[in-house]
Amino acid sequence: MSIETSITLNNGVEMPWVGLGVYQAEAGEEVKQAVKTALENGYRSIDTASFYYNEESVGEAIKESNVAEEDIFITTKVWNDEQGFNETLEAFERSRQKLGVDKIDLYLIHWPVPGKYKETWGALEKLYEEGKVRAIGVSNFTEEHLENLMKEAKVKPMVNQVEFHPRLFQKGLLEYCQSHNIQLEAWRPLGKGDLLGVDVVKRIAEKHAKTPAQVLIRWCLENKVVTIPKSVTPERIKSNADVFDFALDTEDIQAIDGMNENQRYGYHPDDFPYDKM
Repeated sequence: MSIETSITLNNGVEMPWVGLGVYQAEAGEEVKQAVKTALENGYRSIDTASFYYNEESVGEAIKESNVAEEDIFITTKVWNDEQGFNETLEAFERSRQKLGVDKIDLYLIHWPVPGKYKETWGALEKLYEEGKVRAIGVSNFTEEHLENLMKEAKVKPMVNQVEFHPRLFQKGLLEYCQSHNIQLEAWRPLGKGDLLGVDVVKRIAEKHAKTPAQVLIRWCLENKVVTIPKSVTPERIKSNADVFDFALDTEDIQAIDGMNENQRYGYHPDDFPYDKM
């Protein structure tokens, strides 16, 4: 395995196991340098969103890189105030133009806006059927949201991107997604950096001569979870990719699993302030 190694989604599309997340990376030089550094170091997956306000810079970085656009897996998302059937189609077109690409690899519903996400999913199905996106999915959906969606959906989501790290293991959701062949993807896999100093993680990192961040990313992979660690620091971007030359043993995995406290750094999907968008 290497940074370019992919998982096959339920529609046959290949998605890299590790990508670069660019949430809170500033538009302009900061995000452009991060994307270029990632691509130079073998990353082939970049995850952005309309809400990040940096799609244009991501697109420019891809154009300026030495990697062909068709070799890069690009994910973006429709934000909460863009949801609804026609609104989503318009939002997609805005994102596509900002990214400067003909086709988006993975398009996600960013949050399950009550009363809207099914209609939004209908728009994603249309985009998928028309070949404008290679895969469609959701983000921050619980088992209940997925159940409700799939009762009426024509196309099953390929991905569910959620907050996932040792303090928020979400084992039930992971097992649910695996049983329905929906790929779980982790945002904030390093727990906002808080988990890097935890004794358990540091001990396992020393044992494998790796960094705590590499251990946390590897833990996601051992659980068959795709992950998109965010960084704008060149050394960390490079280091976060160096997770394919070691494996965690059963004892390591059990110790990290045992860190779960159901602690979120972001909102629970049911508690998101949808009315304040």
